[in-house]
Amino acid sequence: MTERDFEILEILNKTKNITHAADLLYINQSALSKRIIAIEEELGVTLMIRSRQGIHFTAEGEKVLYYTQEAKKLLELMREDLKDSNTKISGTLRAGISINYSQYNLPQILSEYKKKFPNVTTHITTEYSRNIFFKITNGEVDIAIVRGEFPWNENKILLEEENICLIYNNQDIGKNLSELQYIGRKTDTTFEREIAQWLRENDLKIKKDGIYVDNINTCVEMVKQGLGWAIVPEICLKNFKGQIKPLIFKNGQSFTRSTYLLYSNSVAKLPQVREFIKIIQNRNKGD
Repeated sequence: MTERDFEILEILNKTKNITHAADLLYINQSALSKRIIAIEEELGVTLMIRSRQGIHFTAEGEKVLYYTQEAKKLLELMREDLKDSNTKISGTLRAGISINYSQYNLPQILSEYKKKFPNVTTHITTEYSRNIFFKITNGEVDIAIVRGEFPWNENKILLEEENICLIYNNQDIGKNLSELQYIGRKTDTTFEREIAQWLRENDLKIKKDGIYVDNINTCVEMVKQGLGWAIVPEICLKNFKGQIKPLIFKNGQSFTRSTYLLYSNSVAKLPQVREFIKIIQNRNKGD
């Protein structure tokens, strides 16, 4: 059946007369009768009974009439929705964001994005960068923001390169780090290796009875309370009032952490993804 068939049945229901329906459809009675027979053969039911008084829909014909009217409404809604989508950006955005970036930068970005594009459904996944990288590699997310180096062969934009810093409370100025508790935190394995390298190069050994926490905020807060020292990225230190020392490796290279925006050429064609990328890039330029 086609939309033209929907129209035929609708007009037949209104006129209850083959002759009047044919006139309204601008076809002859013979062509209309043949089309009715074709629809009945396609569906395997008798749609209507003809009499001198006109036509009467059978019980099966009334069911067909109901469903064709509903189908016509859905088609109209679909066309309106598609028409709106040409002027309004909609669809779904699937983004994977590293934990630290999502904690300190994502709320502002997402707020701006949702104000501009309220019709987009956003699915945000926040995990360690390595897990986010696996997700974009497997196609589970459309766009990824990761911290650290990963072998991505498509679009890779450097968003920022921040210092990794040693922090301690002002009350501990002048003290040797070996006298203080080291406050460690859960992080990804790559960053842990880099911290371990810096510690070895500076002959610092971490005591087994040190303090270990599961997130960066708790780590910084404990340093604020004078419980020890820590190594953290600059991103979390905007409100920290203690001592901040950017770290340098033995070879003179700064200890830094890069943040990248990753996406494929194919997803960049999606308007909702393209606009999200623009907001992140514009915000990065503003910073």
